[in-house]
Amino acid sequence: MVSQRSPRWLILPAAYAAVASAAAVPSATPTVVVPVPLVAPAPLVTPAAIQFDSLRSYYRRNILSDIENDGKSILGALGSDVPSYVLSGVPNFFQDFPTGDAVKSSLGISDSDLAATPTQALLIPPYANWTNEGWNVRFHGNIYKTPNISSSKLDDLANKFLIGTELSSLPTEQQNQARNLTKEIFVVQQGGVNVSFHLEPSPSNGASGQPGGGQAITPGGGTQNITFPYETTVEGDFDSFVPIKNVSGAGLLAGNETENIQRMNVYTNGSIDGNATAYLVPPTGITIISDIDDILRVTKIYEPKEGLLNSFARAFVPWMNMPDIYANWSRSLPNSTHFHYLTTTPEQVTRNYMDFIYKTYPGGSFDTRPLNFSDVNATLSIRLFLLNKIFDTYPERKFVLVADTSNADVMKDYPLLAHDRPNNVQCIFLRNTSATDDGDKLPYDTSGFQGLNNKSYMFFKTPDDLMGLDIANGQCLNQSILQNLTFGYQDEAIGIHGAAGKTDARSGAIGSLLIAMVAALMLMV
Repeated sequence: MVSQRSPRWLILPAAYAAVASAAAVPSATPTVVVPVPLVAPAPLVTPAAIQFDSLRSYYRRNILSDIENDGKSILGALGSDVPSYVLSGVPNFFQDFPTGDAVKSSLGISDSDLAATPTQALLIPPYANWTNEGWNVRFHGNIYKTPNISSSKLDDLANKFLIGTELSSLPTEQQNQARNLTKEIFVVQQGGVNVSFHLEPSPSNGASGQPGGGQAITPGGGTQNITFPYETTVEGDFDSFVPIKNVSGAGLLAGNETENIQRMNVYTNGSIDGNATAYLVPPTGITIISDIDDILRVTKIYEPKEGLLNSFARAFVPWMNMPDIYANWSRSLPNSTHFHYLTTTPEQVTRNYMDFIYKTYPGGSFDTRPLNFSDVNATLSIRLFLLNKIFDTYPERKFVLVADTSNADVMKDYPLLAHDRPNNVQCIFLRNTSATDDGDKLPYDTSGFQGLNNKSYMFFKTPDDLMGLDIANGQCLNQSILQNLTFGYQDEAIGIHGAAGKTDARSGAIGSLLIAMVAALMLMV
């Protein structure tokens, strides 16, 4: 059940004065009254249906305690009530979604009530790889039921997700989207279900460079039925590679005999909305792996109120002319180029993401956060887990990694992959959100890039910075774009330039004070 986050008031003069004193800044400071939310206990992590590799390290962002020198005193000054999402960089409105029995309890529905509702499926657009045995498709998604919720109850639930506004005050189209998203959150996952699919060639859904298009072709055949070999988990999830039949003659092309990506429509049997497109990707070529929030669309995930409205109520809007960049890549890169979209947003709310990508960017496969990754620690682990999965699936492919600096896990995972898999990571492109949006006041860590070829990555400000790069031949750096990496914590919006930056003691102290104040202000949400 989603807890009501009613604000309470807390006077923070001691915290402010302690930080100011530590920073050697004059402390004639008035009492500051800051609204602080009641923070619901973190949800338990359900056992992962997918095993982690115990030999790998999984990182947790801890901005406040990791800032060196003056910054070390900030956490103590602010106290222990700093929400975990401030420290981790993961927005709290993407945490603590209700599932299963919690949904039934919050809605007051019984098993018999639920039995009368149809079973539904969320199918995530799969990718497939070629092996000695043929094509293997990674089918993954969720099986669930949507309870009948009264209009008044639905509005009450939607209001719990809004900050500083009411559902009734939003424009009609935003009210409708908020209600639809609330219904997607309050579903009851179905464990122990057998799932099956129908596959058939996918007709052209737009040419290369057009929405829904991409480099994929329509195979001459391959129609077949597939039974998933395992029942759904207790969270309703299914996720496994399953071999499909390789029809000879006018059927599917063998992966070692074509450079083209083949596209197949997949229909989940027994569900009218469990449909997606599968991408059969040959062993070699380029795969562009892209985050979505604040790189392909305007989210402002670092401003909780705006981020929530942009995710929960407002229509998705592309970030500047980024669709033109992807359209150009789709048209100009080799036919073997594969687009893959990875978001750590919970899978319950990713239909809008998939619809947005299909309408705005080249078609491609998808990854989202499954339900068994349910709290902040798990969220910060899932991106690296999914990245390693697709890298392991295509050990001969080159990867172009695209995201933005507001993602703490990206700032660790992308350079880690470049260090660990130098023959696979072709380019890393990161939008510098703190240099282009003064609302992003959380520092980002560039220390992971130390030791990498400085021409293998680029921090950029506008999509046009990516124009004209010869990605296929490894040109990743636009020489006209100044990089300014210090291999430490940085944030242009508040003047933090990392351990290698030339700052005197006073400027460093002021920077620490600003970080503390940013964290305190975030407690207002």
